[in-house]
Amino acid sequence: MTNASSAPRRHATRAAGGGVDEFVTAVLIASRVLVGVSARSLAAVEETVTVTQFRTLVVLDSRGEINLNSLAGELDVNSSTALRMIDRLLAAGLVTRRENPANRREVLLGLSTEGARIVEVVTTSRRAEIARIVTAMPSERRSELIAALHAFADAAGEPQPLPVASVLGW
Repeated sequence: MTNASSAPRRHATRAAGGGVDEFVTAVLIASRVLVGVSARSLAAVEETVTVTQFRTLVVLDSRGEINLNSLAGELDVNSSTALRMIDRLLAAGLVTRRENPANRREVLLGLSTEGARIVEVVTTSRRAEIARIVTAMPSERRSELIAALHAFADAAGEPQPLPVASVLGW
């Protein structure tokens, strides 16, 4: 029988020299934790936005004002899907739409004050819960986690926040 304290070391050792399948398994396990954190953080605003709408707000928070085609590309959806999402968010007062002064045929989409507030509320909740989890980790493993998560996000093409934007809440 294996005791619980040796299990994390055994998994870490195996994954360090292991194949892709072991990494995939580890990421899937970690993603279950993060999905739980995400669901709990959205509970406070669940009557205001859906998960997909929140993702749209996060992209606008990280990118600043962008046009519809750029937003659709960031969300990996077609333009008509992005437009329907924006129409709902406009009706809720969570995004802004204005004519691009450099190209009058284009509109720029951005966050309203209320949209930015929602991103901040949810992100603050997520940060607090993730901080609790990270604090429970052995301190010597944290820098490895940071490097691995940055590499993972970069490989996935996840947009990095603008310097003036809040830290990504997704």
